[in-house]
Amino acid sequence: MVLLDETGRNKIAPFYRGTTKTMVWSCLQGMMGEAAADNAYAPRCARIVLGDFCYPAGDADAAGAKELLAALPPHEMLLVPPDAEWASRIERVWDGRCRRLERYAIQKNPAAFDREWLRRLAVGIPEGYRIQPIGEDIYETVIREKWSRDFCSNFRSCEDFCQRGLGFVALKGSELAGGASSYSVYRGGLEIEVDTKPEHRRKGIAAACAARLILACLERGWYPNWDAANTASVRLAEKLGYRLEAAYPAYAVSPEPA
Repeated sequence: MVLLDETGRNKIAPFYRGTTKTMVWSCLQGMMGEAAADNAYAPRCARIVLGDFCYPAGDADAAGAKELLAALPPHEMLLVPPDAEWASRIERVWDGRCRRLERYAIQKNPAAFDREWLRRLAVGIPEGYRIQPIGEDIYETVIREKWSRDFCSNFRSCEDFCQRGLGFVALKGSELAGGASSYSVYRGGLEIEVDTKPEHRRKGIAAACAARLILACLERGWYPNWDAANTASVRLAEKLGYRLEAAYPAYAVSPEPA
């Protein structure tokens, strides 16, 4: 397995032709993420890793495919196969140590949003809460708390996030209660990460923060992409104006540290 520079990424780009996964776009565009292949000069298979996600592609039966799937970062990962051959390969490599689950692709439609509706959602949180952008004053709190870390964790630093990322959090006093932010960025858009601290759920916080984020993206001419981990996320997306495209399989694996 070899890590790829810009030239190498160009060589594996045909493996991902037609993909709608924005984290793949992020890596191929050199924005963030890591690309690897079985061979730097004549690759037969490849993988892209960004945050907790891994996207294999190419020939699932190539000799190097096993190593690409096995040599993952030492934390829980989601492997997203592009087809049945890669799904089978993942199941063989991670036999007994992977769990198949269903995620939900959301349609990409820039014309889908009702801005007036989003503005109403953006102010729909209970008294005592306030929403603010993620900036230098709140970044360290966001990174420090495990449940909110992925609002910023795929950026190199606070400065990097402030330059390229975008996000909003809800606070109750000084307590971080929820938020919506850029899990990753690509040219012309971002991938949304949304979550609420358990004790603050069912109060409209996720919808309000996501609405603020979507509106801010639209003002910048960015597309706020949404990929749902579960049906609750689908329902929230639909409340915001998105529409479900299709379910797709993924595999959760937990590599042990080397």
